[in-house]
Amino acid sequence: MEHYTRVYAPIDLDAVVYNMESMKANLLPETGIIGVVKADGYGHGCVPVAKTIEPYVEGYAAATLEEALTLRRHGVKKWILILGVTAPAHYEAMLDAEIYPTIFTMEQARPLSELAVSRGVSAKIHLAVDTGMSRIGLDADEAGADLAVRIAALPGITVEGLFTHFARADETDKAATEKQFELYLNFVKLLKERGLEVPVKHCGNSAAIVDLPQMGLDMMRAGIAIYGLYPSDEVNKTAMDLKPAMGLKSFVTYVKEIKAGQPVSYGGTFTASRPMTIATVPVGYGDGYPRNLSGRGYVLISDQKAPILGRVCMDQFMVDVTGIPGVKAGCGVTLIGRDKELEITVEELAGLCGGFHYEIICDIGKRIPRVYYRNGQVAGTKDYFDDVYEGFTD
Repeated sequence: MEHYTRVYAPIDLDAVVYNMESMKANLLPETGIIGVVKADGYGHGCVPVAKTIEPYVEGYAAATLEEALTLRRHGVKKWILILGVTAPAHYEAMLDAEIYPTIFTMEQARPLSELAVSRGVSAKIHLAVDTGMSRIGLDADEAGADLAVRIAALPGITVEGLFTHFARADETDKAATEKQFELYLNFVKLLKERGLEVPVKHCGNSAAIVDLPQMGLDMMRAGIAIYGLYPSDEVNKTAMDLKPAMGLKSFVTYVKEIKAGQPVSYGGTFTASRPMTIATVPVGYGDGYPRNLSGRGYVLISDQKAPILGRVCMDQFMVDVTGIPGVKAGCGVTLIGRDKELEITVEELAGLCGGFHYEIICDIGKRIPRVYYRNGQVAGTKDYFDDVYEGFTD
């Protein structure tokens, strides 16, 4: 894209729509979708993604209050659930924005109740129950059910939902997930025996949407699948087609000839064994491009593979273009995505650097502008070059 001359991440919103429709088709008709747009929409941009998926979701999920407030500031109207813990100091802002917290202790619930009563409003919450993740949530037993009922009985509190999180749904063996689902359903039964009916029940993540749609209950939480990536190689990819939404594009800044015996990059971990033509790419680990791709990864230039030589630097790295004719400054470079017949996937990058494909997209940094496409045309952009600091003005 002409406006960005160093690097940018194209985001295909049509792929996001395709993925939502694929998930809808795989779920039972009565199961709704919660759109998980935490971590800035897994690096894709929470606001454009939230607005794109709005027709397909009942509500949204974020990890933090700050993420939820960002959505509200940009006009997202549907309900938003904070999946993590929100400190009582932030309850006022949360109530102002009509955002739902996750609650599972009386220490969280009591100050929320007091604030809601003082305002004459009802604070809508989702209860979390721990069925095997050992992260957050009520114990999935009689004592946990008793506590849930006490929380629900507090004035100013309305229990809208109950959820758990599957720890191993992306594995071929579903025994652990089936056990978690059994514990969850038993917990629902314990609550009913105590007179507590919860309107919205949700367990499933992207892996369950692919492999276990029968566990859909009222809603499922779509996360990584929104962005076109499968949770793991162990899920049944033939059950549901997904299209990756994110690419990563850059440009050659310099081309030079080096002699045999000449080292490349920090530490001299690569030394040329013959005369070579090398190109510099102005991207590095400061942009979230993994340093562990040093000497392992490659990019695409003119529909050919150009291996990374030596260490990836903070802002640049070098590639071998000896066998690629016509490479010069300004030539396009594909770091993620397709270049004619060849493609570099996020999963392949993760495999090359020993990382995790979720991590790759979430770590694409704020120095990299996002460019959004609909129907092959630029629909919008987002860069992060105008950050405002408080307390550091002249």
